[in-house]
Amino acid sequence: MKNPDEEERYTGPTIENHDVTTLYSDSARLLIKLQAPVQQEFESGDGVFPEGFYVEFYDEQGQLESTLKGNYGKQDPRKSLYYARGNVVVDNLKKKEKLETEELFWDRNKGKIYTDKFVKITSPEEVLTGVGLTANQDMSRYSIKKVTGKFNFSEE
Repeated sequence: MKNPDEEERYTGPTIENHDVTTLYSDSARLLIKLQAPVQQEFESGDGVFPEGFYVEFYDEQGQLESTLKGNYGKQDPRKSLYYARGNVVVDNLKKKEKLETEELFWDRNKGKIYTDKFVKITSPEEVLTGVGLTANQDMSRYSIKKVTGKFNFSEE
């Protein structure tokens, strides 16, 4: 007989879903819509989006306010914490601002996004660059920890 402790254990996903759409609402009002081509769930409860994910954030009137996308994602459902990596882009459609970075954390419970990596924020008037950012998930308010550049645009 073989010793079960010496057997190689399976560490891959326990569930794999394709073309996933997850809706988060409050009092029948849509707040967040998450979509992913593939979602894998593991024994630990963690979820992985190996082909990336796309999130839409809606305001209190049900209007699309901002979006978040990344090439790879991970979810810790115990903390409602999401991690995005690779060409991460957050678009604030109302303010016409775009955040670009390589890594971003999204705390769904607190409604915050943050990173310690290089960030670039582009608006119609200027481009801000820096290292580290904390913001509301809709990018309505943000703080860059170490600003490295500010470039203003003017049309003549």
